[in-house]
Amino acid sequence: VYIGNVDYATTPEELQVHFAECGTVDRVTIQTDRQGNSKGFAYLQFVEPEAVESATLLNESELRARKLKVTPKRTNVPGVHRGGVQKGGRGRGRGRGRFGAYGGMGGMVMVPVSFFGGRGRGR
Repeated sequence: VYIGNVDYATTPEELQVHFAECGTVDRVTIQTDRQGNSKGFAYLQFVEPEAVESATLLNESELRARKLKVTPKRTNVPGVHRGGVQKGGRGRGRGRGRFGAYGGMGGMVMVPVSFFGGRGRGR
């Protein structure tokens, strides 16, 4: 279960107590940055799969004067990325930029590649 809007000072024990009525809590993971500070969200894992449904009923319940956002954790599907299925290549970007700053030849006069350096921006 994903829990958002978690107070930065909340401990795993407090989350475990808050969600104890839903079922047996197996694991509490509060996400932290590299310095160990809370990122403001956590994941709860229950022993019973049915507990996830009852935990979502605690959406917008308050803990440390903050309304929690409780949703079932989404599962990653292999091969599917943000924006759909990845089709190979190097990902996003502006390409190599041969004829102008934004790539392509739209309305521009053909000029030798060496004039623009032959590589895109940011290299």
